[in-house]
Amino acid sequence: MKAAVLREVGKPFTIEEVEVDNPGPREVLVRTAFAGLCHSDMHFQEGLYPCATPIVLGHEGAGIVEAVGSDVGYVQPGDHVITCVSIFCGQCKQCLSGNPHRCSKEGVTRTASDPPRLRQPGGDMHQFMELSCFGEQMLVHENAVVKITKDIPLDRAALIGCGVTTGVGAVLNTAKVGPGSTVAVVGCGGIGLNALQGARLAGAERIIAVDRIASKLELAGRFGATDVVDASNGDPVAQVQELTGGGVDYSFEAIGLKETAEQCFAMLAPGGTATVIGMIPLGTKIELHGVDLLSEKKIQGSNMGSNRFRTDMPTYIQLYLQGRLELDQLLSQHLQLDEINEGFEAIKGGEVARSVLVMEA
Repeated sequence: MKAAVLREVGKPFTIEEVEVDNPGPREVLVRTAFAGLCHSDMHFQEGLYPCATPIVLGHEGAGIVEAVGSDVGYVQPGDHVITCVSIFCGQCKQCLSGNPHRCSKEGVTRTASDPPRLRQPGGDMHQFMELSCFGEQMLVHENAVVKITKDIPLDRAALIGCGVTTGVGAVLNTAKVGPGSTVAVVGCGGIGLNALQGARLAGAERIIAVDRIASKLELAGRFGATDVVDASNGDPVAQVQELTGGGVDYSFEAIGLKETAEQCFAMLAPGGTATVIGMIPLGTKIELHGVDLLSEKKIQGSNMGSNRFRTDMPTYIQLYLQGRLELDQLLSQHLQLDEINEGFEAIKGGEVARSVLVMEA
């Protein structure tokens, strides 16, 4: 198959031929239809997070099952599926306590003694997060996919694989925002826009979008924002506090920066909760004013929207089909595989919500 390969951290992707192994007993071979470009992939490409190379990145994908292993009973060839990094074993403490997104993943990955899922003549090819969506095929454990209805276009379905689940889930599952709440979302990219519509689904009364780019603030209104704050026009914390008369009940950091995480905490009302969704670079420390803790303000992280993806993703699909979840305007552009480097450059420019690679013939 053709795949976008990262051979060296900090360098562009190259399009190469990569061999895919046959499915093991509990593995599924998926023909990738679409793969979303996410900031998280860019963090690994740029070295903000470590990864072994050469590697096929990509973790937000949707496709059609081509083949299944001997012990697979959940899907069959022809099924439409979404992949997810929250692969679960179903037997560890986290899975059994209702937190499969924190699974230790024992028994759902290939071991060092097993043949690699991906390889090239003369050497192995590393698989990213047990998925590697930037290839024409994905060989994954069956617990890395969710079977979906064929009523939803697969390019829209791919967005649910990470961006939607992460943003909406952070609001509904991690923070558990309730009706009548006040919410601020800092960063209106793909994740932030989904946090906004998550707040709308939760029944928040006031939803404030914070960004520096006018086009993103305009788009935020279509995803549920009742107010917008242009962070380039002054201190966003002061602006949010002025709008709300003292701060918000919930804030969400959707960029992955020390400064914006601290701002999210600072814009809380007493008893408020700040949730950091963005991937803050390794080694970065967040600084808070200790006295604010006396007001029972809290800060927490969110991993993939605290999802239970085999139930959450079908729900999001139904909300989309009912017209209650926006996906069409989230999709900024379709790109061919060999346009992947241009796609990530567009993300750096900040003008796109989500781009997807067209992998199907």
